[in-house]
Amino acid sequence: MSFDLTLYLVTDSTGLEEACFLQKVESACKGGVTLVQLREKERPGREYLEMAHKVKKITDAYTIPLIIDDRVDVALAVDAAGVHLGQSDLPIDVARRLMGPDKLIGATAKTVEQALKAVKEGADYLGVGAIYPTTTKVKTVLTKVSTLNEIGEAVGCPIVAIGGLNGENCEILKDSPIAGIAVVSALMKAENPEEAAKQLKEKIQAWKNNL
Repeated sequence: MSFDLTLYLVTDSTGLEEACFLQKVESACKGGVTLVQLREKERPGREYLEMAHKVKKITDAYTIPLIIDDRVDVALAVDAAGVHLGQSDLPIDVARRLMGPDKLIGATAKTVEQALKAVKEGADYLGVGAIYPTTTKVKTVLTKVSTLNEIGEAVGCPIVAIGGLNGENCEILKDSPIAGIAVVSALMKAENPEEAAKQLKEKIQAWKNNL
């Protein structure tokens, strides 16, 4: 499956009414996000599944791949484009057997060793970070840009940088070997996610054109 990591939205529904959450996701899609990851750490399985169906209706309308965080079962149930797995989630090779060769599997990596292992097990792309401290409930360990660059040089798959990134601080990555950046608050907490996505995407594409 072809995919574009230029502007990767990781959702956060914390403190939002469902209608507002879905509106923000759609607004960001209108603005040009290239991939959406539904991340619902606190929701039980049934609620996660229901939300996944609603978000997939939006992403399908904009022809944007939907990735489900952590839950292979939910990803399969809604026929999502794939799943993103952390270090404590289902092993990548097991997820690949369950999902088959045509689904995307992303993996979180914070070291060169983790990155090489993930690629060997079948990851299609890597999420590397956190580059900056985040405001999400997800536990984060900061990753130096130099480590990100080392990972990019060591592996043969695309990399997306994540962790506290926004339009003001992401310039630090303009010379890094990444396919794009993943953002949460920069879009989910924006007053106008559509406009924020447009501006951020333009900036990232300008870097990629100069690499």
